[in-house]
Formats: sequence, structure tokens, C-alpha cells
Amino acid sequence: MQVFEELKARGLLAQLTDEEEIRSLVNAGKAIFYIGFDPTADSLHVGHFMALCLMKRLQDAGNKPIALVGGGTGMIGDPTGRSDLRQMMTLETIDHNCACFRKQMSRFIEFEDQFDAGSRKALMVNNGDWLRDLNYLSFIRDIGPCFSVNNMLRAECYKQRMEKGLTFLEFNYMLMQSYDFLELYQRYGCNMQFGGDDQWSNMLGGTELIRKKLGKDAYAMTITLLLNSEGKKMGKTAKGAVWLDPDKTTPYDFYQYWRNVDDADVDKCLRMLTFLPIEQIEEMSKWEDARINEAKEILAYELTALVHGAEEAKKAQDGARALFAGGGDGSLVPTAALKEEDFRDGQIDICGVLFSAGLVQTRSEGRRAVEQGGVTFGDEKVTDVHTTYGKEVFAGEGVLVRRGKKTFKRVTLG
Repeated sequence: MQVFEELKARGLLAQLTDEEEIRSLVNAGKAIFYIGFDPTADSLHVGHFMALCLMKRLQDAGNKPIALVGGGTGMIGDPTGRSDLRQMMTLETIDHNCACFRKQMSRFIEFEDQFDAGSRKALMVNNGDWLRDLNYLSFIRDIGPCFSVNNMLRAECYKQRMEKGLTFLEFNYMLMQSYDFLELYQRYGCNMQFGGDDQWSNMLGGTELIRKKLGKDAYAMTITLLLNSEGKKMGKTAKGAVWLDPDKTTPYDFYQYWRNVDDADVDKCLRMLTFLPIEQIEEMSKWEDARINEAKEILAYELTALVHGAEEAKKAQDGARALFAGGGDGSLVPTAALKEEDFRDGQIDICGVLFSAGLVQTRSEGRRAVEQGGVTFGDEKVTDVHTTYGKEVFAGEGVLVRRGKKTFKRVTLG
């Protein structure tokens, strides 16, 4: 199975502007494609996973990825899917986040420092290199006539914001993203762009801009990733984002996130995010009942190994089995250390334990968890929100605290 056919079999492709041309370029290893990453944090999260895996699949097939970080567009903010104006970031913060992205992406794809059109190595490009110093009058005179305001207002990314108010700052975003594709085409011969299904309007703008500026013969292909907007949601949980940075989300918590996905999502995640053979996944899709948990273990291990390495994946798997499968090393259960300031007169209540251990986001959330019977301290279920514990309880190896059946930490003294 060639790479384009595999992408379709894995459910990764949605809308395409020219399927036959795209298939020809991708299967021949002649695609120079880009995917954009908005540097709003200093770490990628699991919502970026699909794009990273796609880049790796295509690079392995001989195609050349360009990771475009939005050092310029990040100063404006994409209005797509948002109900308010994004908080402005400093140049220093944006540049720092871009550097962090490259380090994390390097686990997936191989980079080069200087552009080589004959190499399949990836290039990281910052659109701040051409957007930050643009002369506004020159830009508007050159690019503005290529866009119809009427058509732009019909785009889904703008329609969502019209009721609550769309700033002119954000209205510029489509022009900026389209201009990115034109620059990448002219600088590096980039002939293809990938993006989420929520980016379709912006991407078509780039395709049309190239054709209007450079002629009908200019290659400018667009592909959207099926369920990428859903993939972005995957990066969020009730407790916040699931990051690729181990200092933000431990390898164990990362493993547990995938181990606990809904049964209905297991097959989709295996297809889109792992590199297991499609034939093996087809067979696993027939598994039922208890074997679904086996499929979840495989999913969690494969993705944790991809991000954090096989050794960390094995540790996470052993830690989970120690609690849920009667085997493995119990010392690998994630630990949270209480600090002196967490105690009052040498005591801490159960809501304070849950909050300080990161098992809930707020004390109110902790109170609800206790009242609903979902909290276990050691071997005892806690039903009174006023239950308190002294420091001595957490000495030594500490105590295992659970919220629900699948969220837990060993709580110790710092």
C-alpha cells in the first residue's frame, strides 16, 4: 500500500483540491508540504499529535515537511473556533515557544538547518521572518485585491465571531495565512499544505492567492486532516491540557490518558496516531469486551514510546499494571509531594490533598468528588469533606490517593 492510500485507509484525509495530482506527488515522494503550528505555549500537546504523525509518515515516504511556526501570525491569533480575542504575547515568548517546538518535533521528524530541495529532511520556518517587517501599505496594495470581503465573511472561521464581534486585527488572519503559502512556495517550492478541517477557508485562500499571483500553472494543493478539530479537543481534559513536555505531563499521566480513552475512540486513535500495520489494526478492531482494554494498553504504550521513548513507556505500563492488573512495580505510580505551606497547624483536609496533588483543579471540584463517593485515601473511601490528616500519614512511602477508578497519585511529604 502506497502512502497516499494508507493515509486514506487510516481516515486521515478529508477535503482535497486535486486528489489525483496530490496522490501522484505524495506517492512519488515529490511533495514539499507545510503544516502550521501556533506557538501559544512552550510545549505541543496531544492535539498536535495527528499533524506530527502525518509529517513523519510522509517524510518516511520521501516527501519533505516544512514545520511553519507562527512567529508572525501568533501576534494576531487565529479567530477560528474562538469566542474572544487571544491574549497578546511578546516576541521573546513567541520565539522561546518556537524553539521548544523544534526540540519536541525532532522526536518525530528529522530536521535540516539549511534548505536542500533534494533532501527529505524537514525544515522549520518562522513566518515572523517575513510578516514582522511587512510594509502595510505595500502588503495591502499587493495582496488585498486578491481577496473578496464578501467571500471572507462567508467563511466559517469569521461567521462564528460575527455575533460577538470580530476585530479588524483578526480579520487580517486569513490574508496572513494565505501569504504564508505564497512565501513558502516562492522560497522553498512548497507545493502542498495540510491543515485541520476547521482551516479549510484559510487554506483555500492560500491556494487561490498563489494562482492569482503566479498563474494557473502554479502548483498549490490543499489537504485537510479529518477530525483535526476533534484532535485539538483531545489535547484537553477536565484537568487541563495533556502536554508532550514530560515536565508538564509526566510519561505516566500521558500513558494513562491514552489508556483511558473511550472505547469508541480506540480504533480511530490506533489508525490515525500509531504506526502499527493497518492489517494489525483491522484485526484489533474486531476485539470486544475485555480485549478492548488490551487494545487500549497497546495504544497507550505505542504513543508513550513515540513521545517519551520505550523505557519510559515500559515504566508507565508497569506502574498502571501494578494497580489494575496485579503485576508490575508499584514504585512507578506517579508521586506528588505536599509542601509545608499545604498544612495548617500540621493538618490538611482531604480537599487540600486532592488539590495539592493535582487530582483536581479546585477545592470545589475536590469537594464534589468526595460528596459523590469518588475519593479513596489508602484503602478507605472518604465521604466527609472535613476529614483531615497529619503530616505523619504522608511520611516515608506516602499514601495512595485515588479520584475515581483511574486517577491516582502516591502523596508524600516534600
